[in-house]
Amino acid sequence: MTQSKDDVSAEVAARFAELVALVARLRGPEGCPWDREQSHESIKGLVVEEAYEVVEAIDEGDDKELASELGDLLLQVVFHSDIAAAESRFGVKDVIGALTDKLVRRHPHVFGGEKAQTSGEVLKNWEALKQAERAAKGETAADASMLESVSPALPAMLEALQLTTKVSRVGFDWGNADEAMGKLDEEMDELKRVSGGPSGSHEIEAEIGDLLFTVVNVARLLGVDPETALKASNRKFRRRFRYIEDRLREQGRKPADSSLDEMDSLWSEAKEGETANGKL
Repeated sequence: MTQSKDDVSAEVAARFAELVALVARLRGPEGCPWDREQSHESIKGLVVEEAYEVVEAIDEGDDKELASELGDLLLQVVFHSDIAAAESRFGVKDVIGALTDKLVRRHPHVFGGEKAQTSGEVLKNWEALKQAERAAKGETAADASMLESVSPALPAMLEALQLTTKVSRVGFDWGNADEAMGKLDEEMDELKRVSGGPSGSHEIEAEIGDLLFTVVNVARLLGVDPETALKASNRKFRRRFRYIEDRLREQGRKPADSSLDEMDSLWSEAKEGETANGKL
């Protein structure tokens, strides 16, 4: 028998309340000493770690693991909320309320009288809505940059993606991926120039940065998430190098005991095997 929407909502609410109570117990006087001792600062790294594990589960297409990792990420929200509640600053109710209000406010085409027929129209209005929110809270000056909302604490690739995504919404962008690829060729030529001459490491670093920044833009214009693409390449590299290690281990050797030609040959074997099995 299929549950009604009301029954599902009630069950979700009950399970969420159970989770909040469980975390409160863990951090209570009779709970876990480790959980009780934690602060926002001591566990802030876990938020990033759990978020990346969610992404990995998505990339792997593993629904069971994704459900588990999303639970771990949700735990971070509830845990941080409980820390704040213990200090009478805010609680999970305030977190949910702020999110709900924000979702309604930023979707006037759904909950208000605004019109938006395409995702492009939604994104075009998005920046104006956020600017208005910040102005209402007195957080922005008249000459503030629209890029201030992109945290410089983000990983560099994600920061580059968000910066260029934002400015693209106001028309500051290449016309298409081909134009960005032309810039990619230009940056590669610049890197070759400085790396082959008397230039210092700072100039080489700057050109590598420009090259990577342009790669992010090419990926964005082609509709590819550069972080996901690089993660996939990292997994591929791990898989193929593990093949090299396994084949050498069968011979009683390690990579350090073999030549580059031998490892290159095994790499080609791994690549050919993956291609035959439909792997990229």
